[in-house]
Amino acid sequence: MAKATTAVPAKEKSEQDGAKRSGTRWVYLFSELDAARAAVGGKWDDVRALLGGKGANLAEMTRIGLPVPPGFTITTRACNAYLEANQTFPEGMWEQVLKAVRDIEAQTGKQFGNPSNPLLFSVRSGAKFSMPGMMDTVLNLGMNDAVAEGMIALTGDPRFVYDAYRRFVQMFGSVVMSIEDEAFEDYLSATKKRRSVSSDTELSAEDWQKVTAEFKLIYRKHVGEEFPTDPYAQLSKAIEAVFKSWNGKRAVDYRNAANIPHNLGTAVNVQMMVFGNMGNDSGTGVAFTRNPSTGERKLFGDYLMNAQGEDVVAGIRTPKPISELEKENPAVYKQFIEVAQKLEQHYRDMQDVEFTIERGKLYMLQTRDGKRTARAAVRIAVEMAEEGLIKREEAVLRVSPDQVLQLLHPQFDPEAKRDAVRSGKRIATGVNASPGAAVGVVAFDADLAEKWGKAKKSVIMVRPETKPDDVHGMLASKGILTSRGGATSHAAVVARQFGVPCVCGAEALEIDLRARLMRVGDIVVHEGDTISIDGTTGEVFVGELKREVPDFMRETYLQTLLSWADQFRRLNVYANADYPQDARRAREYGARGIGLCRTEHMFFQEERLPIMQAAILAKPNSPEERAELDKLEVFQYDDFYGILKAMDGLPVIIRLLDPPLHEFLPDHEQLALRAAGLRLMGDRPKELERVEALMSAVEAMREFNPMIGLRGCRLGITRPAFSEMQARALFRAACQLTKEGYDVHPEIMIAVTSTAEEVRELRQLIERVAAEVMRAMNCAVNYKIGTMIELPRAAITAHKMAEYSEFFSFGTNDLTQTTFGISRDDAEGKFLLDYVERGLLPRNPFQQLDEEGVGFLIELAVERGRKTRPDLEIGICGEHGGDPASIAFCHRANLDYVSCSPFRVPVARLAAAQAALKEAGHSAKDD
Repeated sequence: MAKATTAVPAKEKSEQDGAKRSGTRWVYLFSELDAARAAVGGKWDDVRALLGGKGANLAEMTRIGLPVPPGFTITTRACNAYLEANQTFPEGMWEQVLKAVRDIEAQTGKQFGNPSNPLLFSVRSGAKFSMPGMMDTVLNLGMNDAVAEGMIALTGDPRFVYDAYRRFVQMFGSVVMSIEDEAFEDYLSATKKRRSVSSDTELSAEDWQKVTAEFKLIYRKHVGEEFPTDPYAQLSKAIEAVFKSWNGKRAVDYRNAANIPHNLGTAVNVQMMVFGNMGNDSGTGVAFTRNPSTGERKLFGDYLMNAQGEDVVAGIRTPKPISELEKENPAVYKQFIEVAQKLEQHYRDMQDVEFTIERGKLYMLQTRDGKRTARAAVRIAVEMAEEGLIKREEAVLRVSPDQVLQLLHPQFDPEAKRDAVRSGKRIATGVNASPGAAVGVVAFDADLAEKWGKAKKSVIMVRPETKPDDVHGMLASKGILTSRGGATSHAAVVARQFGVPCVCGAEALEIDLRARLMRVGDIVVHEGDTISIDGTTGEVFVGELKREVPDFMRETYLQTLLSWADQFRRLNVYANADYPQDARRAREYGARGIGLCRTEHMFFQEERLPIMQAAILAKPNSPEERAELDKLEVFQYDDFYGILKAMDGLPVIIRLLDPPLHEFLPDHEQLALRAAGLRLMGDRPKELERVEALMSAVEAMREFNPMIGLRGCRLGITRPAFSEMQARALFRAACQLTKEGYDVHPEIMIAVTSTAEEVRELRQLIERVAAEVMRAMNCAVNYKIGTMIELPRAAITAHKMAEYSEFFSFGTNDLTQTTFGISRDDAEGKFLLDYVERGLLPRNPFQQLDEEGVGFLIELAVERGRKTRPDLEIGICGEHGGDPASIAFCHRANLDYVSCSPFRVPVARLAAAQAALKEAGHSAKDD
């Protein structure tokens, strides 16, 4: 039975009886890591799933002898059981908690609820995957009036005691009982104003005693009952609050954004309190073993003396850089450096650690793999591999494809920044908390930021400091700006994880949330005004600054990482490119060929479009048609010459004309208006005749369903002169380059095929033209002819298609449309995104390949096509070629290559390598 004390009534339950009633182990001491391992079969990943990342790491730090305050973990299984049982503790859990409290009392010599030697607890969440600030924490639990008096007698420091007491009342009220934090903060601000002080540290013991009393009155007003004095009731309610916070809005929003499953649950860590607010020889801080913004191998972090942990991470006070601790307390700093290095070597990754100094003694409260920017992730992975701490395979797996994409996001043009500084548009500087350039309209609260973000506005969320409840607005914003807080504040940590540019602690900003504006001297920025922030340098500008694409070749760490990735991947990575400059950029980014060159884009250029229109209007197979196509051939030759030359030595897949011809003609309504005007004026009969001819042609070519109408191979067969012109231009360019010493590998792709006979027809045309050109130019060029598979029938009959095709390329955009029977442009605007939100579809199939339907057709076509032609080359060239999950599918489906936009080539190179490494059994932390 729980021991009773004179001050606090104990729970009249028997932990022994409870343990007998339930055979499930719900609670583990930090010192019982081996028991937890045995319960899940010994794998560390399973231990993290059971104890949460924080609990597992606290137990591991305890095991290796680091100074960790004792405590215990309530498992994630208990959380899930609680939520499934209509918010009721599972049988036996509370009794196990009571026993764990007794064990901690025995370890510390203190007693929970005993005023003469009180034991206080922190109660914190801890899921398998780190979710910083997204769930609930309560500190100083176990305080009541009697305990406060006992602590004063023990410490002789009433100021410290009532500072801790008021913090507990506020946290318990806001976290456990859902009282708005402003109810407490407003009174605290009024107290500081009345006492003419600006900092919490300037308030006296008497001030904190009055604040504590007032906080309890605020609690009674909002809750309707007195503040609880029974420490066990406090503990029970705090555990429930942490369990419930797993399904809180901010936690759910965060998991959605981070792709964390919703069924994991959170553990609860109950740990003996140590105090950083016991005077100037005490303090608290957060640090990273390497710089989380740049990746530099140097300790990085913040701390505050005479403070508790939330003061640092909440941004309420602007902290000091960790390097200054060496001056304030050299012995503690030296010990902390040794602990930080030991943790990084032990976990083989950059660590994010929390610590407290209590009267000169260091305690470690947490370690976890640190959140980092894209640039830092790449540098840390590469340097750790070069240091021998991890293998190259692990390095490649530790950087996500999304981080590579973030690294290539636009930055501010240097000249534009210099002009802005000279003209006085730089209004503030702060901590460069998360790199990148962001431009957007100012929103002063998270709800508005989310509303505007969903309306496709670019938003910069501006707050004095952010709180976990702001996460939905942060995720919807292009950038985050705060006037308080440092590089380890909540805003900074969340921004870095999701690649959102962030500037924190821009103290020059006077933010007036009620008036919905901010001031810097005479400059006033209203809500809805545009600002620019540079998270790399910490600068804030009024107005919009010009941005530019970063220089990929200068990203030396990324170049190294991708060179390793290229050694591990099986899939080739090609690029979709229509012009020579695109091809050159693709090659620079590491593309090993062009997987799709869309020739129709070339005809929309201003000097070519009138010629194309004249060719369309000409009678098929007439001298007029041939004359116009001869003009176009000159341009096509130059196009093909440039792109084949840029890809010297690599394959280039050129798709013959694909869209319906009416797309090259003006809109019928615009032509009608033009004709009406000409008739009214009556002075330009030839122009009127031309416009009317265009109207007739547009009307004749109008289709009800142009996406599945006269396009692709159907157009090539009905208007063969267009296909002949393109083939002739291509082979002339290829022959000329061959004569000049270039190594060209043209591959011609036939689009929108549904029968093998269509492929055969156009193959014969292409082979005839190729033979004519090569004979005329006395030159031989190796080439391939292949089929674009974008219709279900083509996939189903792939064994026949392969008879006339040396390669297949899946046009997954159209294949998705024709498999689902929907038009992407219509569906995304009308119902598709709603389907995803309602769970009718797991995701947008145009962004991530639908493996169940479209994927089935791809696998079927691969199997059937290679039965006919074992050496058949197969790839995809739709947008899915740059999506990491779709690339993993392509690897599993045994495709030869993926093709994507040039800017996504680095992403695809990494994703392809990761797919191969995972298949081989590697992980980001190989044992």
